Amino acid sequence: MPDYKIISCDTHIVEPPDTYIQRIEPAFRERAPRLMRTENAEGREYDAWFLDGQELITLGAFTQTALRFEDPSRIDFVATWEDVRKGAYDPHEMVKDLEQDGVWGAYIYSSIGACFTRIEDSKLLTAIARAYTEAVADFIKPYPGRLKAPGFINVDDVDDACDDLERCAELGLTGALIPVYPLPDRPYRHPIYDRLWWTAADLEMPLIMHSGYVRYGIPGLEQTIDFSEYTPAGRSNHDYWVRYSLGAMIFAGVFDRYPGLKMCAGEHELSWIPYWLARLDETYKERGFYGRGWRSKRGMIPSDYWHENMFATFLEDHVGVQRLRDIIGVENMVWGNDYPHSEATWPKSMEYLDQIFEGVPDEERRKVTSENAVRLLKFEV
Repeated sequence: MPDYKIISCDTHIVEPPDTYIQRIEPAFRERAPRLMRTENAEGREYDAWFLDGQELITLGAFTQTALRFEDPSRIDFVATWEDVRKGAYDPHEMVKDLEQDGVWGAYIYSSIGACFTRIEDSKLLTAIARAYTEAVADFIKPYPGRLKAPGFINVDDVDDACDDLERCAELGLTGALIPVYPLPDRPYRHPIYDRLWWTAADLEMPLIMHSGYVRYGIPGLEQTIDFSEYTPAGRSNHDYWVRYSLGAMIFAGVFDRYPGLKMCAGEHELSWIPYWLARLDETYKERGFYGRGWRSKRGMIPSDYWHENMFATFLEDHVGVQRLRDIIGVENMVWGNDYPHSEATWPKSMEYLDQIFEGVPDEERRKVTSENAVRLLKFEV
């Protein structure tokens, strides 16, 4: 066991059934997301989240913790609330489960939140995001040094988003989730987001593009409000959208204007990054006519902005760590155990880390699994 405190930068709560009904603004209470029991074609009962009468996603992916190590053939995503580990909604139990996994602290994300970003009603999305932000802030209160979290903001209205980002900071949150890809007619290269970028930089609040958090109506994107439409091909290529958004920000000069802004590619793994950086640099240096005239004010190339302004969370990317970390940047990587989801490394995270970091210098492993989290996400070790 390492002699320093391991921090998971990608751990999840499973929101209790009444989370949104109890916390959402009264005007939206009748439409609040709710967990309901139903049954499948075989007559098996299961719980799923519903919005406006439509099923969004079942609880199964969030409950079958460690089944991958026991009998992966049994993973079928059919489950009820009673199957959820208590640590997924009780912070005291979560800390116990983390300690069983050899993990000291955790950065906490939603489980169901990604589905909400795909709804068309922007005001409803804002209300849901605010309710979640309040809930996760309360969840981490008993362990303010060990448990950290981002809030969740809707960026459709940038002024509202900035107000909500300030609220996140007031609540003690250390970042905010924004869509990996916003509404299709206003990509992140658009100047309407400038107030959001400088507000985040001024507050020292990283903005996190976690996998799955995408707005609706994006051509070619399978992640819709109906989770069943998501195919294996879509899941295995989802890093495209975060690459596009971060690249759009670089070529729009966002990081020239706001050098203090930090962006995170959450749970998109690592190995795509060297290829993406090479393509960005090649386009900038040799295909400048695509750049609409943008040139770095500081004499930098796109990959420099990655190293200065961005970082990525990963779960099990052996190739990224063992072969590509020097290109990605050891300072730009943080690890997560994905507890309590079905693909989590819990309770065997230390075994996985030993495999992933085999042959990697101890000081580099320490940065990726501990020190970078303290520096980027304000853990208090």
